[in-house]
Amino acid sequence: MSWSAPFPAKHRTEQAPGPKGMIGKHILWALVAAGVALAGGELLAQDPKTAQGVAPPYRQSFGDLMTMAIQPRHVKLGLAGQQRNWAYAAYELRELQGAFRRLGQAVPVYHSTDMTALIEATTAAPIDDVAGAIKSADAAKFTEAYAALTATCNACHQSTDHAAVVIQVPHASSFPDQDFSPQRP
Repeated sequence: MSWSAPFPAKHRTEQAPGPKGMIGKHILWALVAAGVALAGGELLAQDPKTAQGVAPPYRQSFGDLMTMAIQPRHVKLGLAGQQRNWAYAAYELRELQGAFRRLGQAVPVYHSTDMTALIEATTAAPIDDVAGAIKSADAAKFTEAYAALTATCNACHQSTDHAAVVIQVPHASSFPDQDFSPQRP
């Protein structure tokens, strides 16, 4: 049985044994070998990490970190306070403090400014005031302290040449899948 047996007779091309058929097979194998050699050479010429499909590590920008870590915590803290959900507000305040700490670790210097020192110097007092309002469950005090924290954010943006980034007290939730009202047992 020849290699073409599974194909209908009208599509088969039988070659007679002999030197002409052997040359065709040798050329075919030579082309296959050349293709493999070229592909192997191309792989060897690449950077080993690229050849293995490993992308270079992604490094978030300062703006990425503000948008991903700080801004959502600020919004959720404000919404929790507006709903008088003091347990959740306390949680979000801790999360915001942690996000600020991680931001300072990830980007210790931004445009020649010591970010850890700047964050600590500008946010310590307003965060303490927000914490006091949460602890006393005082909605009026929270509103005032949260507004001061928000103003601090904007002052920092201005001092770091980002005056176009203006933060405000949230008027609506950007988290439609989350209930910010206090949970009743």
